[in-house]
Amino acid sequence: MDLPVLFLLLSLSFSFPLSSLSLDTIHEGTSLSIEKSEDILISPDGVFSAGFYSVGDNAYCYAIWFNKPSHGKIQTVIWMANRDHPVNGRSSKLSLLKTGNLILSDAGKFTVWATNTQSLSSVHLYLYNTGNLVLQNMEGLTLWESFDFPTDTLLPQQLLTRNTRLVSSRSQTNYSSGFYKLFFDNNNLLRLLYDSLEDSSLYWPDPWIVRYTDNNSRIAVLDTFGNFSSSDDFTFMAADYGPKLHRRLRIDYDGDVRLYSWDEEGQTWLVSWQAIQSPCKIYGICGANSFCSYIVGSDRKCSCLPGYKMKNLTDWSDGCEPEFHLSCNGNESGFLMLPRVQFIGYDYEKWSNSTFDECKNLCLQRCDCKAFHHTFFREDRYSSCYAKMRLRNGYRSPDFQGGLYLRLPESNLFSYANSVQDFTLVCSSNRTRNKRSQPENGIVKFMLWFACGVGGLEIICIFLIWCLLSRTQQASSVDKQGYLVAVTGFRRFTYAELKKATKDFNEEIGRGAGGIVYKGVLPDNRVAAIKCINESNQGEGEFLAEVSIIGRINHINLIEMWGYCTEGKHRLLVYEYMENGTLAQNLSSHALDWKKRFDIALGTAKGLAYLHEECLEWVLHCDVKPHNILLDSNYQPKVADFGLSKLQNRNLEKASFSRIRGTRGYMAPEWVFNLPITSKVDVYSYGIVVLEMVTGKGPTKGVHAIDSGGETEPKRLVAWVREKRNEAAAMTSWLEEIVDPILESSYEKGKMETLITVALQCVEEEKDARPSMGQVAEMLLRQEDDSHSDDHGINL
Repeated sequence: MDLPVLFLLLSLSFSFPLSSLSLDTIHEGTSLSIEKSEDILISPDGVFSAGFYSVGDNAYCYAIWFNKPSHGKIQTVIWMANRDHPVNGRSSKLSLLKTGNLILSDAGKFTVWATNTQSLSSVHLYLYNTGNLVLQNMEGLTLWESFDFPTDTLLPQQLLTRNTRLVSSRSQTNYSSGFYKLFFDNNNLLRLLYDSLEDSSLYWPDPWIVRYTDNNSRIAVLDTFGNFSSSDDFTFMAADYGPKLHRRLRIDYDGDVRLYSWDEEGQTWLVSWQAIQSPCKIYGICGANSFCSYIVGSDRKCSCLPGYKMKNLTDWSDGCEPEFHLSCNGNESGFLMLPRVQFIGYDYEKWSNSTFDECKNLCLQRCDCKAFHHTFFREDRYSSCYAKMRLRNGYRSPDFQGGLYLRLPESNLFSYANSVQDFTLVCSSNRTRNKRSQPENGIVKFMLWFACGVGGLEIICIFLIWCLLSRTQQASSVDKQGYLVAVTGFRRFTYAELKKATKDFNEEIGRGAGGIVYKGVLPDNRVAAIKCINESNQGEGEFLAEVSIIGRINHINLIEMWGYCTEGKHRLLVYEYMENGTLAQNLSSHALDWKKRFDIALGTAKGLAYLHEECLEWVLHCDVKPHNILLDSNYQPKVADFGLSKLQNRNLEKASFSRIRGTRGYMAPEWVFNLPITSKVDVYSYGIVVLEMVTGKGPTKGVHAIDSGGETEPKRLVAWVREKRNEAAAMTSWLEEIVDPILESSYEKGKMETLITVALQCVEEEKDARPSMGQVAEMLLRQEDDSHSDDHGINL
C-alpha cells in the first residue's frame, strides 16, 4: 500500500473516536469526561444535548437540555440523572461498561448513579430526536431509557404511568428535588401533592371535588399538537393547539403545572396552559403562619401574620414563627380579625350554626388553638365555625366572605392591630383631620388679598401650560403606541386609517348593544372586522390597560384582536374577519350538518373554558349567543366580543351591569334576580345556544308550549325540551320530535343525547347545579374521542 494512503487511514482511525463523542451515540467501553467540554451527545436534528451540566460551584449533574437558550440565557434542562447528588468537577465520568451497565462516578471514587443493566451482547447509548436517551443492545432491545425516569418535565409522546411521577425543583436555581409532585394516586386519579417534612396535602384538583374513574389504567401522554390525555378522563389542549416545533409539560418549583410552547420568532418559551390560575391556592407556597396574596402585575406576595416573623429570610417555604408566648389561660388571649384571609386544613372539627361567641369560646378552651374562622351566610341563614390548630395554606381572596380571627396575647393586641390596615381596602377619600385652632382674622384678610393678587398670574400660567401640553400630546401618543405594541404585539391605528379601511364605514356586517361592526381592508391588505364601540366615558388609560389584557388572550376558538384605536371619544377594535359570518346567520342553512354543529358546540365550550379557567386574566363573556359565535372558512367557531362589556362598563353600578350585559332569551336567572354574577351565567347562555342549534328554534320564539305559570321566555324552549326528553320511556322517537328537521336522520343518536343532556345541565335554575365550562368541554371531548378511538390516539 502506498505510504501516503496508509498515513491518511491511520489518521482517520485515530480521529474517529474523538469526533464521535460529539455525535448521538457512545458505545460500550467508552467514557464521557466532565473535564472535556466536547464530550456531549447531540440528537440527530440538533435540538437536544446530553452532557454534564453545572448546577453550582464545582457541582455537576448529567442532564439533557434543549440546545436553544431562551432569550439568549441558559439552556432549558428537561432531565437529570443525579439531581440530588451532584458530582465533582474533577475526574468525574459517565461510563458505559462492557457488562451493559451505565454508571456515573464522582471524581473516579464511587458510583452516584447507575442504570443497573446488563447485557451479553454489545450495547450503545443513543440520544433520539424526541429527547429520549436510550440504552440498547445490538438486537435493538431497550435496556433503559430516560423517558421511564422523568424528573420535572414530560415531553411529547413520553408516558406518565403508575411507576413514574414528576417532581419539582427546589427553586429556580436549585435543581434538587422539591416539595411538589404530579402522579397517579391509589384511586388511579392524576393529582398534585405538596409533600414536605412537616406537611403532606393534595391540592389539585380541589380536594373537595369528588372525582372517580372506572379505568384501572394509570397512563397519561402529551402529543406534539398540544393535546394532553389521561386515563382518568382528564384532558386539556394548548391555547396554541396545532403543530409546534417543541413543547414541554413541567411541574415548576412553585407547584404549578404549565405547558410551554417554543416561540421561534421570540426565541422563548410561552405558557400555553397551566393547571392552577390562582397562584395563592397552591399549598405550602408561603409556609406556616404566613399567607399569600395576589397582586396584579407582580404575581403573588407572602406575608407573616401579625405577631409573627419570617424564619428564613431567603425562603418563604419555611414560614414564620411567633414573636410572643401564648398562655393557655383564655382570659389572657384576644383575637385580631383579618378580613378575607382564609387558612385551609388542620381544623379540630366543623361546628355548624354556632354563634360568634360560641366559636370564640371553643377556641379559647383549647391551648393549641391558633385562630378560628366564623362565617355567616345570610342567604342560607347558616353559619360555620372552624378552629385551627395549625396555620398553613393561608391566602387572602376577595371571594372569601369571612375572615380569620387570630389569637394573640391580650397585652400585645393593640400594638398588633396597627398592621391590620394592610388587610383592608380604603374606599373613602375622607380622612380624620386634626383639630386646628382658628387663625386670627388679620391673617385671614391678608391671605385673601394675597390670593386675589396671585389669581391673575395663575390663570396666565395655566394657559401657557395648556398650550405646552397640547403640543406634546402627539409625542405622548407615539410613546403610548410604542408601549402597547411592545406589550401586546398588535398595533394602534389612527381613526383616519380605519375610516379609510372601511370606506367611510360603508359596509356594515353586524350590530349589537356594544356597537356596530364594519368590514374593512387594512393597509397590509388583510380583511378585518372593525368594531366601533358605542360612546363611552371611559378614560384612555383605562381603555389601553384593559385592551392590553384582552389582546394577550390567545386561543384557537377565540377571535383574534389585531389592533385598536383611541382618539378623543372614538374607541374602535380591529379583529380578524370570519368568512362565514355568525352562527345566527347559518342556523337556518343546510351548510351546518350534524358534524359541524357538534364541532361548533365543542369549540365554543373550549373557548369559554379558556376564558373562565385557563386564561391568565379571568374574563367573563356575559353575552354568549349565536350572534357572538363566528365561523371561519371551515366552519370552526370563534367566540367574539369577550370582554367588551368589561371594557366599557367596569365602573357601572350593579343594576346597570345586569341590564346591559345580556340578551333577552339567553340571560341566566342571576341577572333578573340581581344575584352575584359568576362564570355560571356564561354556562347558562351556552346551554341555550346549544339547544337552539339542536332544535333550530330560538329561545323566544318557535316553541308553542306556553307555560301557564308565567315562566320567562327563555324557559319556554328549555321546558319544551325537558318535557320531550322525559317522555323518552314511552316514546322512542323523542329526538325526532325536537331535532332540527334540516338534520333529518344524519346525526349520531348517542352523541345527540349527550349533547342535549349537557345543555340541560347548563340551564339549571340553580347556578351551583350547572357544570363549569371546563367540565362541559371534557364531556363533549369524551364523546368525540369515543367516536374516533379506532382511528387515532393512544388507548388509555
